[in-house]
Amino acid sequence: MKIMKLVYPACFYEQEDGGYSVDIPDLLGCCTQGDTLVEAVEMAQDAALGWILTSIEDNEEIPSPSNLKDIKLEKENGFKSLLLLDIDKYTKKYGTKKAVKKTLSIPDWLNVRAEKLGINFSKVLQEALLIKILKR
Repeated sequence: MKIMKLVYPACFYEQEDGGYSVDIPDLLGCCTQGDTLVEAVEMAQDAALGWILTSIEDNEEIPSPSNLKDIKLEKENGFKSLLLLDIDKYTKKYGTKKAVKKTLSIPDWLNVRAEKLGINFSKVLQEALLIKILKR
């Protein structure tokens, strides 16, 4: 199950060598480039996801995405587009492996039902916490 996908605007600028530079305006300092448009999109997704994951792990606020129509291009040779960022998939691949044990209490009836369904309590808590963090 995918728990969190975000969409952020990006500005793409064609370079003289045929490649593209990319700026993600909502993520301060987040920029990258690619030799082709496909590579530039992939690199932009990776850069944005890395920026967001680092911020989450450093307990920093994640800026809300701007509306694409509110983004202003810095150069005439550019265009705006949206990046689809799959936070869950990226976190599973690159996130920290350090775990912290937490003790919590839930109602008995909820515990019984969840165990019957084979629900992974740790995974559910992680997913719920990530949703709460990213929606702030």
